[in-house]
Amino acid sequence: MSVLKEFKEFAIKGNVVDMAVGVIIGGAFGKIVSSLVGDVIMPAVSTILGGQSFAEKAIEIPSKVEGAEPILIKYGLFFQNIIDFVIIAFCIFVMVKIINSLKKKEEEAPAAPPAPSNEEVLLSEIRDLLKK
Repeated sequence: MSVLKEFKEFAIKGNVVDMAVGVIIGGAFGKIVSSLVGDVIMPAVSTILGGQSFAEKAIEIPSKVEGAEPILIKYGLFFQNIIDFVIIAFCIFVMVKIINSLKKKEEEAPAAPPAPSNEEVLLSEIRDLLKK
């Protein structure tokens, strides 16, 4: 029974909702970056490298079995995925850095001094009355 209670408290705090929003935005962001790399960056690289689509770059190893298709080592797709990863990692790094700088600004703001307790207020009044 305590596990259900803990899960309910966890879900109510909003952590699950925040995590779900992050996963959804991350998935959409991944698609955007993949499109940027696959449709914008890699065609430009392919043009520079001779016109063949970079994703089609592969090393062909002939098969030892007669009639079988050759084995392809698709290094072009591998490099394209590495570029995807680097761009996504850099963007996440920048976003985390921005969020951390905003949190530091909030922490640096001086906190208001705590209000004196009722006893301290009464003692201050007594002190002021005794001075008079």
